[in-house]
Amino acid sequence: MKNERTNHAELLNWVKAMAELCTPDRIVWCDGSESEKKRLEQEAVGTGELVELNQEKMPGCFYHRTAVNDVARTEHLTYICTSKQEDAGPTNNWMAPEEAYEKARQLFKGAMKGRTMYVIPFSMGPIGSVFSKIGVELTDSIYVVLNMRIMTRMGTAVLEALGSKGEFTKCLHSKADLDIYRRLILHFPEDNTIWSVGSGYGGNVLLGKKCLALRIASYLGMKEGWMAEHMLILGIEKPNGEIQYVAGAFPSACGKTNLAMLVPPEGLKHKGYRIWTVGDDIAWMRIGKDGRLWAINPENGFFGVLPGTGPATNPLAMETIKENTIFTNVALCPDGTVWWEGKDDNPPAEAIDWKGDKWQPGMKDKDGKPVLAAHPNSRFTAPISQCPSFNPKIHESTEGVPISAIIFGGRRAGLVPLVYESFNWRHGVFVGSQIASERTAAQFGKQGEVRLDPMAMLPFCGYNMGDYFKHWLEMGKRMKSQPKVFRVNWFRRDQNGKFLWPGFGDNLRVLEWILDRSNGKVDAVETPIGYIPKPNSLDLTGLNLNPETLKELFDIDPGEWMPTFLAEEEFLAQFGSKLPQELREDLEDREKRFQAVLKNKH
Repeated sequence: MKNERTNHAELLNWVKAMAELCTPDRIVWCDGSESEKKRLEQEAVGTGELVELNQEKMPGCFYHRTAVNDVARTEHLTYICTSKQEDAGPTNNWMAPEEAYEKARQLFKGAMKGRTMYVIPFSMGPIGSVFSKIGVELTDSIYVVLNMRIMTRMGTAVLEALGSKGEFTKCLHSKADLDIYRRLILHFPEDNTIWSVGSGYGGNVLLGKKCLALRIASYLGMKEGWMAEHMLILGIEKPNGEIQYVAGAFPSACGKTNLAMLVPPEGLKHKGYRIWTVGDDIAWMRIGKDGRLWAINPENGFFGVLPGTGPATNPLAMETIKENTIFTNVALCPDGTVWWEGKDDNPPAEAIDWKGDKWQPGMKDKDGKPVLAAHPNSRFTAPISQCPSFNPKIHESTEGVPISAIIFGGRRAGLVPLVYESFNWRHGVFVGSQIASERTAAQFGKQGEVRLDPMAMLPFCGYNMGDYFKHWLEMGKRMKSQPKVFRVNWFRRDQNGKFLWPGFGDNLRVLEWILDRSNGKVDAVETPIGYIPKPNSLDLTGLNLNPETLKELFDIDPGEWMPTFLAEEEFLAQFGSKLPQELREDLEDREKRFQAVLKNKH
């Protein structure tokens, strides 16, 4: 197979072999040009894959609806395929590579007949950076091509960087017949390969995203001595021009994008902070020559959750999505605009809902529950360059940014205080291993139940999490200067179910304390779980928060904490001999600290 765009023999042979398997009518190599974008948009509108939105009100914007059974990541159909089952670990679905390839080949066989196979060369991270990795995705979906164009650096420049012998991740996707019983998302870490078939939902088919940037990259990071994490990155700039960066891990739909696009609250505006959004979902981190941890956002866009996103909750996101955005599974309004729950208090009088049915406000289903206009996991895909807090110099830096603090968080109605700091890096790894969150719409399963989600990586770690914890500990030993580690909980509620903390922009008050601790500027109170702020350490200027509420936000009740220990111990026990001894000792040490508190009380 010859191609004027590349002389990379392995790539050409692979494309040829996959085309023979999938039998597309034609093969198109994507160049990333504007003319190609326009041509694909119009082609997708013609087939109904996309709906062109009102170009006066929403220039460059399009609408897409997935199959009703294809609206979130299907974790139960997502596999890590390694030679040894032990290498995938107990928290991943495992399939032997030979069996996985054979099963998938049956589904891919002829799946692109009557369709076009698009070849998408893409770079995760700035092209040519030591941080970056190249992938090539083959797909029969224009929706995927246009999303990958937004989410990655894509096109001819990537092929030039790849050269004739460069390494790349082989990514194969076909919508096939969108049958959930014929759907597989397969990762082959040892082969640097991803196969996804039977889905059209972004989390399963934008293979540069969770599949490469986390599952494959976490494995590569473990082998090569770096980290791929489910983390936002934001910079906090002081009036003197000094910028400090924090990375934060939160399970999906727990406010990562809101935090990454934080707007300082009125009460802190006099301090002159400026926030830079580096990334809202993924961080690739390496130890720099100076011994510090440095990070990049390997993505080039946002694939964000829409419900609950509005001018009050995330004004920067609303600015970001005004143009050149793809909206998925929201409501389509008669005037060619879109709407979702939480966008504003003015729903359209009528619309077409995410399923394609007629919708009106106040509709109820047969069980009397409200019929939603938008799916709870409906999404926007938008270029990061459109975000008002985007800084191209930071984003395109091939060196990355130095990380001063790492934050772990989740959605907990009780138990976890607003913020606490781990005792040290090792204890920070333990704190990260204990992250638990109430399940959200981005995951397949029962919403609201609490599940342990270490480092917010449970669905995304491409290898045994026992080895993953060990890798975190080893990385800490290699750093000359380790970022301090914190845990936050914006979602604590009172007895009436009301949030105790206002969240959103006011989270900067917590970040300010986190940076003060990282810079050694403030003291803290030692507790059995870590250090919490001293009274009056948080700047609450302009926030009408009564002392009792503040006390409740930092309440650490042994009677609440200790019953959770057994579930955490059982979770870690499943890793057997792979679990680092340090984490076993940390479990025991925490119990002793709580026992000491109870003893002193009596």
